[in-house]
Amino acid sequence: MQVLDACKQQLCNDGILRLVLSRSNTGEGLRVFWITYFLEEEKTIMHIFEGQARVPLKGWQQAAVAVGSALGALMNPARADLIAALGETTGKLAFQNLLDKMKRSHEGRMILQEQPRVISSAVGHAWDLPENTFGAAYAKFMGSRNFSPDDRPPVRFMDTEELAYVATRAREIHDFWHVLFNLPTNMIGESALKVVEFQQLYLPMCLLSTIGGSVRMKAKQRENFFKYYFPWAIRAGMSCTYIMSIYYEKHFDEDLELVRNRWGILPAPDLKNLRPPSKSQ
Repeated sequence: MQVLDACKQQLCNDGILRLVLSRSNTGEGLRVFWITYFLEEEKTIMHIFEGQARVPLKGWQQAAVAVGSALGALMNPARADLIAALGETTGKLAFQNLLDKMKRSHEGRMILQEQPRVISSAVGHAWDLPENTFGAAYAKFMGSRNFSPDDRPPVRFMDTEELAYVATRAREIHDFWHVLFNLPTNMIGESALKVVEFQQLYLPMCLLSTIGGSVRMKAKQRENFFKYYFPWAIRAGMSCTYIMSIYYEKHFDEDLELVRNRWGILPAPDLKNLRPPSKSQ
């Protein structure tokens, strides 16, 4: 039992299995289930103790993390670490496809070679750009929500460094897509963006998030989502440039509407403009 407790503590401290061991609403029995699963594999434990950023998982381990992440994310959608783990463990074939598609474009190959990161030290200059630029719009989006580029959870469960970078890139440029498609960060906005992402990337997590989000919406939100945002998202995802092969940071100083037009970006509808006029008008 002392060894089990020590391993559990180490896993929690390292942050790798925080998704199933801490702040969980899934019950003590399920926590013990996850601990037992992971402690059965000495190789995995050794990788964790060695402090490696990535944790190699066998098929059943991936399934265990995927199921636990899905349950936890359903109970608490604010848990970004759970959603991240779900995306990694359910989308490995899709991430390989993303990598292959990126290699087929000049800009995609440049991204893979240079491996830019969307972190404060790399994108901080966006806050100093003119108001009409893409970079300034991104800075306003982040600042108005008190978001930081450094808040994204690290990738843990990809098999290779190259795939880990592709997953990291997809995670870090998510906020660029919010800006370009003019989507809020509420449940409707996030669900609509997941539809666009699924159209483009075919990540299972995007489909699961859309279904989960629509289930959690209130009746009026769900009505607006399927009446306005879902049809728009289908069109937007089909019409735009492949969103993983754009080197966004190199276009920060360009006009926002110009880059939207160049990349075929269709901004989301504004419900204020879609509502019928009142009878008094």
